[in-house]
Amino acid sequence: MKSLLALLSLVALPVLAAEPTLYGRYEYIALPEIGGEVLKAKMDTGALTASLSAKDIETFTRDGEDWVRFRLATKDASNKVYEHKIARISKIKTRSEEDEDEEVAAPTKRPVVDLELCLGDVKRTVEVNLTDRSSFNYPLLIGAKALREFGAAVNPARRFTADKPDC
Repeated sequence: MKSLLALLSLVALPVLAAEPTLYGRYEYIALPEIGGEVLKAKMDTGALTASLSAKDIETFTRDGEDWVRFRLATKDASNKVYEHKIARISKIKTRSEEDEDEEVAAPTKRPVVDLELCLGDVKRTVEVNLTDRSSFNYPLLIGAKALREFGAAVNPARRFTADKPDC
């Protein structure tokens, strides 16, 4: 009887998930598939998807599949053209002031690619939408889906807590 109670108490124990890695609000992230570029990224738990600053975004078909061609839209970027297979097209709702008379803007369609990202010494493939973020301070936004892929938690009071990317 005593061993049965011990067994039942083990079954009732909750399964503990691995502790998340704590990162700062801003981190350096390397893009191995984009010439090894290292960008400053904003870790944004309020955004769902990751977003990379790109320009000259052009979709095309190759062997019956949808692809995208683009250049990085960062201040130190080369003029190199990158091509990636499109994973999907996302519809992004733009935020606007709450005004009952204002018309609701149509969602923006953005190509999404599966891109390898390196944060500290962790490399993951995540969905990244392409849009021109050159007017923002950080050319790469890491949203909640990508944060989950990295097993990350964000401390907004900290910055650049991970070592430089080393994947």
